[in-house]
Order: sequence, then C-alpha cells, then structure tokens
Amino acid sequence: MTTLIQSSLHSLPLLGRGKVRDNYAVGDDKLLIVTSDRLSAFDVIMSEPIPDKGKVLNQMANFWFTRLAHIVPNHTTGMAPESVVSADEAEQVKGRGVVVKRLKPIMVEAVVRGYIIGSGWKDYQETGAVCGITLPQGLKQAEKLPEPIFTPAAKADVGEHDENISFADMESRIGKELAEKIREISIRLYKEASEYAATRGIIIADTKFEFGLDDQGVLHLMDEALTADSSRFWPADSYAVGISPPSFDKQFVRDYLETITEWNKTAPAPALPDEVVQKTAAKYREALERLTGETLKDAQ
Repeated sequence: MTTLIQSSLHSLPLLGRGKVRDNYAVGDDKLLIVTSDRLSAFDVIMSEPIPDKGKVLNQMANFWFTRLAHIVPNHTTGMAPESVVSADEAEQVKGRGVVVKRLKPIMVEAVVRGYIIGSGWKDYQETGAVCGITLPQGLKQAEKLPEPIFTPAAKADVGEHDENISFADMESRIGKELAEKIREISIRLYKEASEYAATRGIIIADTKFEFGLDDQGVLHLMDEALTADSSRFWPADSYAVGISPPSFDKQFVRDYLETITEWNKTAPAPALPDEVVQKTAAKYREALERLTGETLKDAQ
C-alpha cells in the first residue's frame, strides 16, 4: 500500500487544497483533482494518512459517475491524469487523479437521507423534524424513512462545520428553479444508487452530492459521488433498527476519537494508533470491493 498525504505538483498551478483533495488548473477550462490519503473526522484533518484511501475514493467515485451518467451530466472528461503532468509527477496522480471540467460550484451541499441517523437523528429527537421536514412520530434510530428526504447544507470553509439549512433557505441562496432541480436529481441519484447497492448487500443510509454549472448553465454532478467519505454505507447483514450500525468508512477513527475525552474536536487532532489506521484502510477497500465488485486497480 502507498500513501500520499499531500500532492506536490510543479507542472500545474495549484488552486487550493480541501480536506482531502488538491485542485490544480489544467488550462482555463479543466482541473486536475488529486485525491490524497488525508482523512478528516469531525471536520478536523488527521495527521496520519490512511494508506490507498485516495485511490479507493477515486475509483469508487468514477464507478458511480459512469453508472449514473444517464441521470445528470458529470464533470469527468476521460483524460488520463498522467497526460497533464510531467513524467516525474505521474506516480502522484496515478489512480488518484482525475481531469475534470472546470465548473462554477453551487455552494450548497445536496444531502439525501434514506434512514434516520447522525445529526438527523439528534434533530428528530429534539424537534420531531429534520431540517424543517416533519417526520412520522415514533421512529427509532437507524430506521428507514417512508421516503428519502432532501436536507441541504451550506458549505463551510476547511476546518468549519457545514450548516444544515432549510429548503427555503436554499431557494433564497441559489433560486427556486435550480434548487428544485437539484432536489429532484439528488433524490433520483440516491434512489438508483441505493437500489443497486442493495443487490451488493450494502445499505446507503445517506449521502451528499455537489453540483456545478458549466458556461452554458448546464447542471453537472461534481467533486465526488457516493464514496465512503460522502456517504454512510452499512452492511445489510448486520443492520438492525434501534442501534447505530457499523459503517464502511471512518467509523474506527470516530469511535477512537470519542474515547479521548480531553479532545474538544478542534485542530490539532490527536495521533491515531496504527491499528486504527490499518482497520480504517481495510474498511475503505472492503467498501469498494463489495459495492463495485472491483479490486483496487492501482494498488502498489
């Protein structure tokens, strides 16, 4: 396994680094996105990388972009990432880089929830609603909702927490027509992905999508889609209502961090034991293999 905590390309201009991804300009109309092995938990970036995590996320996102392209266009171009960097930088982008269309991002995350868990469960316990959407009484933790719900969030800066907002707030930010279109497409994406995942023994409890517009105003799916970072995947064979099921993601990291009572969930993060790092890496790979039927293509 290999690790890349931060890319260092000199052949392209660096535009910025997110929690996990580094973005470079490829001319005026494209980007190179390099998915690192950084991991954030509670919106804080950990000091230790998770081996091959970026390659797993990249391969999983590309699988979904291809599978769901009939619902909405996406940002992929099909260009090999190695073709836009110098030869000595090819190893940094192999398996973890993707050349994409340069879009105008919509600064609202499109969150779809099919089950009640996480912050949604906390909101429901307090108010009987999630993001202003009233739900049936008597739901239990991790219970499947009668229908998936759309609960947008305002994107935050790196290190800050995304903020749940109402659909009315989303409409006021980006316009009624675009908000309704994103809601409709997001629910379609979630439903189709969930139906497929169920055939692979995986429950997609919730997920978030990001969208952007091209120069002609055409809506595109972008960033990542239905990865273990942007979604909550549960193994169907161990799912039960009333408890928080195990997740195919950073759950080992979250569970470990919750035991450190003196940490207040702000940077810097405490060090992660090697066992937690290796278990997390294994979970990401298992999610890829179970969902897609593929092994990691560029593992070394």
